[in-house]
Amino acid sequence: MNKVAGFFFFIFSLAVLSCREDVDTTALKVYDGPVNSAINIHLVHSDSAVVRSEIRAPKQLEFSNGNIEFPEGIDIQIFEVDGTLSTTMTADKGYFLKTENIYKGIGNVQVKNLLKDQRLQSEELYWNPTDKKIYTETFVTIQERQTLFNGTGMEADQSFSKYKLKKVRDSRTVLPGEGI
Repeated sequence: MNKVAGFFFFIFSLAVLSCREDVDTTALKVYDGPVNSAINIHLVHSDSAVVRSEIRAPKQLEFSNGNIEFPEGIDIQIFEVDGTLSTTMTADKGYFLKTENIYKGIGNVQVKNLLKDQRLQSEELYWNPTDKKIYTETFVTIQERQTLFNGTGMEADQSFSKYKLKKVRDSRTVLPGEGI
């Protein structure tokens, strides 16, 4: 009886398998979305037990290639060797590009040097923490004390204390109630 039941099970299995539709494997898409996500992140970078930078974001999405997206904004703070907060950078959306080891901010990008009272506004900005540089090829507005500078392309140290505008368009005195 056991052999008869096994035989019928074998026949039934063959019948079920023969009814299966073939799947076109070329129609299957490879998933390229996030493999990990986190909320309310706070990353601290230190050197010799001294905090050098902090990154905060409401949401982080990590991809299989190591890239990270901050779809709800990013806030980066840079500290001096003595621990003084010197510079803040914020953007509407941020990215970490692993192969280049750089951060990219897009949207309403704001950089403030708190020690020198300088401000920058742009639509795109890159920060290279290895080279300790920030840069962009897009239009920027820089306010330094009571003067506004407009230009395209900019390079600066990460504290935004020394900068170079590549193509200066104009400069003018800030009027009362105006500024970035």
